[in-house]
Amino acid sequence: VQLQASGGGLVQPGGSLRLSCVADGLQHYDYYAIAWYRQAPGKEREVVSCINNADATHYIDSVKGRFTISRVNARNTVYLQMNSLKTDDTAVYYCAADRAGGSYCPFIPYEHWGQGTLVTVSS
Repeated sequence: VQLQASGGGLVQPGGSLRLSCVADGLQHYDYYAIAWYRQAPGKEREVVSCINNADATHYIDSVKGRFTISRVNARNTVYLQMNSLKTDDTAVYYCAADRAGGSYCPFIPYEHWGQGTLVTVSS
């Protein structure tokens, strides 16, 4: 199983990025819940957003109204559209997947993890 996260980069405050997480080797991808986590330097990892197999979504308060998670099962892909980026959004972003797809997604102990993509928001 491999999760490939991409789309990170350097962006100015107020800018946008779209992260992608492509899964390879997951049987019945539509069963899975997918999450985006992030870890900033000196801080603990936190779940930013997640989507379960019924397309129920969750966001942490600090990104509500700015980030949107979506999935395209036919492409084994989940996207995280990030708008109005702030310097506090700077972190390495990781995607994760778990077959307990119908659960409340921020509470799932995700089994499969990608390698991370760096997002830097700076002027």
